[in-house]
Amino acid sequence: MAKAPILTPRADDFPRWYQDLLNKAELADNGPVRGTMVIRPYAYALWERMVAEVDTRIKAAGAENAYFPLFIPESYLQREAEHVEGFSPELAIVTIGGGKELEEPVVVRPTSETVIGEFMAKWVQSYRDLPLLLNQWANVVRWELRPRMFLRTSEFLWQEGHTAHVDEADARAYAERILREVYRDFMVEVLAMPVLIGAKIAQERFAGATNTLTCEAMMGDGKALQMGTSHELGQNFATAFDMTYLDEHGQQQTCWTTSWGVSTRMMGGLIMAHGDDAGLRIPPRLASVQVVVLVVRDDDGSVADAARRIVSELTAAGVRARIDDRVETGFGRRATEWELKGVPLRVEVGPRDLAAGDVVIARRDDGSKTTVPLESVVGDLPGLLEEVQHDLLAGATAARDARTFDVGTVDEAIEAAATGFARIPWRLVDDAAIDRMGTSAVTVRCLQTTDGDLPGDEADDELVAVCARSY
Repeated sequence: MAKAPILTPRADDFPRWYQDLLNKAELADNGPVRGTMVIRPYAYALWERMVAEVDTRIKAAGAENAYFPLFIPESYLQREAEHVEGFSPELAIVTIGGGKELEEPVVVRPTSETVIGEFMAKWVQSYRDLPLLLNQWANVVRWELRPRMFLRTSEFLWQEGHTAHVDEADARAYAERILREVYRDFMVEVLAMPVLIGAKIAQERFAGATNTLTCEAMMGDGKALQMGTSHELGQNFATAFDMTYLDEHGQQQTCWTTSWGVSTRMMGGLIMAHGDDAGLRIPPRLASVQVVVLVVRDDDGSVADAARRIVSELTAAGVRARIDDRVETGFGRRATEWELKGVPLRVEVGPRDLAAGDVVIARRDDGSKTTVPLESVVGDLPGLLEEVQHDLLAGATAARDARTFDVGTVDEAIEAAATGFARIPWRLVDDAAIDRMGTSAVTVRCLQTTDGDLPGDEADDELVAVCARSY
């Protein structure tokens, strides 16, 4: 009798495969309130790695971390009309506190432009105070009607950056810097995900923004996932919160602001972009466990001793390694567990391997196994981890490019977007075309130059619209 697969095959039912993997790899559970989630330790360790990598890049871009309140007076949101209108359906509002009705309802933070804008206005007095570059790591609440863990939940974790600048050019340059040097660099170099960068069309911009820049990635089923955004807010929020400064001539000026963020949605993207029918495939630069050393069998303790030495030497060499010496559990079951969790490399050692002076290295990305001398394994693994990292990015890039099509009509765009990305000249996409694509669940994910860069001063006939179905 054939062995039943642990996960639903992706080709049969991609959403069911995703849910199976969340459960079987012990990543997350549904929370007690609809739309919330419990992030389990293995997934949270990956999120911590994401936080560390992104935070390092944010600080290199000059921003400092701060923290602002979870509760925001409802009146703050009312000050920026487009902002409150955009978020109104998603708001969670507290009207009772301490057993009494509140004088003013408070909103549970959906995003912090308003509360941070209030304090930026207090802190900025002179052009010497600018640019003011802030970031916070926090949770936010947006009441989700169709939740899906890591992708759309009523509460999620994220970082949100907020900055104030002397003029529009400085704000625009910083919003682009965050998109390129923080988000795209992290997603490509650490997540091994070849994201596209571009600008959102007016209908898809962040509520209150004058321009929204985005990183879009292709998932394993050909759909797009918005992985991170960076917004130019113009002077909308600065005007609403009286965020002004005295310039070098003593004249009062209004600030120009930005905001930008990534969230636990990146976990969902990681799963759907790299996962296969055997489970996760974690890029080594992200992995909380890069190498697991499995004791196949141990009759006298010598195999476990050898495995511990390997782990110790790998750790000293800067490799995140751990031992699995649970010999009371069958080797096949343990190997399957680590495949599900996507650990990049397994080192397998048993009595016969030890007697021969060898170990077996198994790659999670391509499933290959290689026998190598025990004495060289520690020296070989760092380079092999980098090879796996490179191959995951190359594979994801090839898969995306194979499903990206340049088309010349809206009908062709709709057809191509059924299985991947469609690139169509922007001049062909009017409001009627956007509505037609919408009936097939196809949206314009971003606008790019013909060579895939952010739009600048190009005319509309020099831009390309990237269209796809999306999460």
